[in-house]
Amino acid sequence: MGELLGSIINMIIEIVGTLGYVGIFIMMFLESSFFPFPSEVVMIPAGYLVFKGEMNAIIAVLCGIGGSLAGALFNYYLALKLGREFLIRYGKYVFFTEETMQKVETFFIKHGPISTFVGRLITIVRQYISLPAGLARMNLTKFCIYTSLGAGIWVVILTFIGYYAGAIFTQMDIDSIIHAFTSISLTEEEIELKNIVKQAGLYTLGFVIICVIAYVGYWRIKTKKR
Repeated sequence: MGELLGSIINMIIEIVGTLGYVGIFIMMFLESSFFPFPSEVVMIPAGYLVFKGEMNAIIAVLCGIGGSLAGALFNYYLALKLGREFLIRYGKYVFFTEETMQKVETFFIKHGPISTFVGRLITIVRQYISLPAGLARMNLTKFCIYTSLGAGIWVVILTFIGYYAGAIFTQMDIDSIIHAFTSISLTEEEIELKNIVKQAGLYTLGFVIICVIAYVGYWRIKTKKR
């Protein structure tokens, strides 16, 4: 299964790789929507090309954020148009009642912005946080702002890692970067690159925890004042 997914990912990269900035947008759209496409194989190569002087950092980051937002909006509207009716009609068979739907809506009315923001910074969650937002009919402007903020942080981190990889790894190129995240048998530099990304993920998770703790504290103070 892993090899099949890797082959599919490589095929998509080859198809859109020649499109440059448009390719970044398309691949980040896929990563943010319905396809389990790792953002590491998009923005790290982009950062590497920035190091090589073949891409502009600002344009690459904006394309990455734009693709992420477009994919998130796709999931948002998918949940809004199809998921809501489906869950109301068939949710009772899996204990998802209309009352549960109302609780989800109430939660996202109160906490939608912070949930969307931190959700974009957590692996796996970032692809699916748009679905409950769509189900709850979260304010679209807020959804776009906080999705872009969260996605933007992760896109910048990966782009910087790609730039850093170009600066410190002597044997690194685009193919080896992609190979590091789509294969099992890795070189020492590819293993080190994956470890750097894991560390970045852990630091980001720590940032998320701090944000959540700060938000909970703020919410409690705000509630007491009422």
